[in-house]
Amino acid sequence: MIFQNNVFSPFCRPAHLDPMNFLRNRLVVVCLGLLATLLLYLLLPSIRQGSMEPSLKAQRFAVLATSPPGHSAINVSIRTGQLPGDPPLFFREALPVDGVVLLHGQAFTSKTWEELGTMAILANNGYQALAVDLPGKTHVCFTTHQLVCPGRVVSIMTWEGTEPQLKSVLLNSHTDVVPVYQEHWKYDAFKAFKDAKGDIYARGSQDMKCVTIQYIQAVRKLKAQGWKPARTVHLMFVPDEEVGGHKGMETFVTQPEFQKLNIGFALDEGLANPGEAFTVFYGERNPWCECRTQTIPGHGSRFVENTAAEKLRQVINSFLDFREKEKQRLNTSECFTLGDVTTVNMTMVKGGVAYNVIPAEMDVSFDLRIPPTVNLQEFERQIQEWCAEAGQDITYEFAQKHMNQNITSTDDTDPWWSAFSAACKSLNMTLEKEIFPAATDSRFIRAVGIPAIGFSPMNRTPILLHDHNEYLNEEVFLKGIGVYERLIPALTSVPALAGEA
Repeated sequence: MIFQNNVFSPFCRPAHLDPMNFLRNRLVVVCLGLLATLLLYLLLPSIRQGSMEPSLKAQRFAVLATSPPGHSAINVSIRTGQLPGDPPLFFREALPVDGVVLLHGQAFTSKTWEELGTMAILANNGYQALAVDLPGKTHVCFTTHQLVCPGRVVSIMTWEGTEPQLKSVLLNSHTDVVPVYQEHWKYDAFKAFKDAKGDIYARGSQDMKCVTIQYIQAVRKLKAQGWKPARTVHLMFVPDEEVGGHKGMETFVTQPEFQKLNIGFALDEGLANPGEAFTVFYGERNPWCECRTQTIPGHGSRFVENTAAEKLRQVINSFLDFREKEKQRLNTSECFTLGDVTTVNMTMVKGGVAYNVIPAEMDVSFDLRIPPTVNLQEFERQIQEWCAEAGQDITYEFAQKHMNQNITSTDDTDPWWSAFSAACKSLNMTLEKEIFPAATDSRFIRAVGIPAIGFSPMNRTPILLHDHNEYLNEEVFLKGIGVYERLIPALTSVPALAGEA
């Protein structure tokens, strides 16, 4: 080696080196390089296809490649291998990622990835997607999604029982909430703010995201304990309950997918109780209706006889007089709760086109909630009489008209109620049985002959559903999980009933 000007030059050679030998050596090196290139060209395709000779050891692993400065990280697969020879030739090959393996928790199966559309998205982007169900009982729970109406999906999480031929137990909840008037809230209604007392302020904290989460957490805890239900458990999450349920449960109960769930008993939402007891609802009032009056229009400066407003006033008076009687019944009876009487509230009045024109038509809307103890046919005849007394051309129609008055048995001889009440008793819970004063999806479940109980384990809590500053205390919420940990085993352990396989 020669140093010239303190710079090493590998291309300088001693003066005595034979030029012919030097050229001959370089030719040998070039030939060896060409031979190695040829071997790589012939053998690398077989490496990619996984059909390498036993003497060729290769491995593949995914790494986050170190990118050149100024470039973003690239996810690639690196393949290394060794070609036979003396010495053996080691190589390293970089390939783009061409496959994705999808795993899941115990609450899902590989089918969940398909239903969510994840596999289709990956495939459309050039990836091979592989969803794996690992060996064992990891697939005990699985989720399905049913399109009930356009844009409305019911999600169902199923925990298969050891005796799936028996009728299942449904834990129902709805996913929608009512709007908020944020200016009336102490905290952001959708931030789930917890104050120093442990009160969690959030829309849906009582109605009914609390119960939804309690279902899920109770199931998680039971599974972690290794407990298995005899009867299958379905956790159902439905849309549109807050706007009447027509595009949710009301439609879903008529579809074959609902029938396949083979439900024998259902739990749904209830209400908070300000006292120490817990309220249980075994039935609901039916929501009804709207009235319309018609007449001949006229100028606002005249005494036009029999106007739409005059007729409407008499109709309104008839409804509000009945309202006062029902309020007196509630206030004077110690046995009655709100669900035992018919509530009447005038909610809308519409009509008129200008202040100086007597309207030809006016509408009034009433929100009626009728308990299952009232004869609905007789009550409708009463409405007809009120309209007839007010004059001609008065009609009525129903925005909602539910005629089913099924109630769930709370007799101690009933196996479902016996299991429910015994589990609550074991937790020293006092139960107060009532008719639900408003309306929930339970009415649609009962309408198809399935017993349903409305129950939210919230005692020592003011009733704030749909109200400003809706909240639930953290301690009450956490205790509710333990309640369902006791209820789910009790209900799924109800012995086979008459008619069950």
